[in-house]
Amino acid sequence: MHRFMRVNGCLAVCLAWLWISIAVAPAQTSTVPCTPLTLTSEQDHQHMVDEMGIKAVRPGFSGDESAPNHANYDPEKANPFPDLPDPLTTNDGKKGTTPEMWWKQRRPEIVEDYEREVYGRLPKNIPKVSWTVTITDPERVGFVPVVAKRVIGHVDNSGCPQINVDISMTVVLPAQAKGPVPVLIMFGRSVFPAPNPPNQEEFELINKKLKQLLAQDDPQIKAIFEQHPAWNPIARPTFPAFAGERTPEEELVAAGWGYAAIDPASIQADNSVGLSKGIIGLVNQGQLRKLDDWGSLRAWAWGAARGLDYLETDPAVDAKHVGIEGVSRYGKAALVTMAFEPRFFVGLIGSSGKGGATPLRRNWGEAVENLAGSGASHWVAGNFVKYSASEAKFGSKTPGDLPVDSNELIALCAPRLIFVSYGIPEKGDARWLDHQGSFMATVDAGRVYRLLGANDLGVTEDYHTAKMPAVNAGLLDGELAWRQHDGGHTDAPNMKYFIQWANKFIHRPEQKGR
Repeated sequence: MHRFMRVNGCLAVCLAWLWISIAVAPAQTSTVPCTPLTLTSEQDHQHMVDEMGIKAVRPGFSGDESAPNHANYDPEKANPFPDLPDPLTTNDGKKGTTPEMWWKQRRPEIVEDYEREVYGRLPKNIPKVSWTVTITDPERVGFVPVVAKRVIGHVDNSGCPQINVDISMTVVLPAQAKGPVPVLIMFGRSVFPAPNPPNQEEFELINKKLKQLLAQDDPQIKAIFEQHPAWNPIARPTFPAFAGERTPEEELVAAGWGYAAIDPASIQADNSVGLSKGIIGLVNQGQLRKLDDWGSLRAWAWGAARGLDYLETDPAVDAKHVGIEGVSRYGKAALVTMAFEPRFFVGLIGSSGKGGATPLRRNWGEAVENLAGSGASHWVAGNFVKYSASEAKFGSKTPGDLPVDSNELIALCAPRLIFVSYGIPEKGDARWLDHQGSFMATVDAGRVYRLLGANDLGVTEDYHTAKMPAVNAGLLDGELAWRQHDGGHTDAPNMKYFIQWANKFIHRPEQKGR
C-alpha cells in the first residue's frame, strides 16, 4: 500500500511539473515544412494547359505592325463579337431594374464569373499583415512641407518561413494640413520623395570623419586631401529651382492631398517564375496554382487593400476618401482593386488596355491570346487560358465565350468614382491599348451608374456607335469620367483634372446601396 502511494505520489509530482513547464514555456509556432518550386513561365503555363486538357492554343499578336502576326487595327475587323455582356441581365435572363436586384443578385454573379474565369479567387487562408513604421522624415514635395513615412507590412509567414513577404509603402502627407486629408495610393516604386539632408554643420562633421577614415591607411588618398583641403567627398544637395510641369505627386500635395506609393513587386512578382513566391507562393506554400487561384493582378489589388488597412489607422488620413491609381499593368490592377474592394472611394485608371478597361472581345491591338500566353498568364487565373484554346477536350473557346467583359468590371465599381485616363499613340500611348474600346466599355458601364443614382459620362449614343471625345476634351461631370490627354503612356497630364473632379464629390453625402 505504501509502495502504491509512493508511486502515485511520484507520478502526481511529475505531472505537476509537466503542467507547470507547459504553462510557463514560451509558445512554439508549429510550422509545416514547405519546399517552394522554381518554375519557368513556360512550365507554369504548360501546367495549366495540361490541367484543362488543352492540346493547342492560339498565339498572341505582335505589336510590330510589320510582323506577319501583327495585331489588327482595321475598324472593319475590330468587332467579331459585337455585343458586350449585359451588366443588367442576370444569368437566368431577368432584367435588373432596381438597385436591390443589382446588389443582391446581378453584382454577385459578375463577381463570381470574374473570380472563377479571369482574375482568380482570394484564398480563405491568407495570413495577417502587421504594419510597422520604419522611418519618419520631414521633407518637401515641390515647395510643400510634407511628412514622409516608410511603412512595411509584414505578412505572417510562420506557415512557410522560406517565403518572406514584406509589403513596402511610402506614405507622404502635407505637414501643415488642418485636418485629415484624402490620399491616393499609387502603384509604383516606394521611395522617399526628397530625403531630408543633414545641415551644413552636420555635413562638415561627416566629411571630416570620412576623410580621416579614408586617409588613415592610404598615403595616396591622404596626399589628395592635402592638395585639395577645401574639397569634401560629400556635397550638401542644393534645393532645385521649380521649373516645368508639376509631377503627379506635386499636384496632389499642392491640392492638399497625400499619397502612398506601394511597390507591387513587394506583394507579388510580375512574372510566372515568382508565382511560387510572394503572397501567392506563401499561401500555396510554393506549389502550383489551382485553375481558379488568383494571379498577380488580384494579388496586387489585395496588397493595396492591406495598404488601406494601414491608412485607416492613421488619424492624419481621411480614410473614407482614399483612392487607387496605376498606369498600364498597374492601371489594370487599379481597376481590379476598385471592383473588388468597396472601401476605395475613387480610382484613376491609366492606359490599362485589356485586362483593364478595354473589352476582351475587341479584336484590336492586344488580344486575349496575349494575356493568356506564357508571358502574361501570371496576371490572371489559370482558367483564363482556355479562352485561347484552339483544340482541347472541351473543343475550343474564343474571347466571345467569356461570360464577362470590361464594361462589367467598370460597373462593379459603381456608384463610386472612376476616372478612365489615356494618352495618344503619337506620344507613345500605343494603339495596342484600344482607346476606342475602353471608351465603349465605359459608356456601357454608365447604365449601372444611372441605376444606382449616380451620373455617367453623359454620352447619349449607344456604345456600339459612341465615338471618343476630342483629345483634351474631358467628360468630367459625373461619378464616371473620361479624359484622353495629349501626352504618352502616363496619366500625369490628367492628374490635375482628376483632383479637381474628385474634389467635387468629397464633401457630398455618402452613397447608399451597400
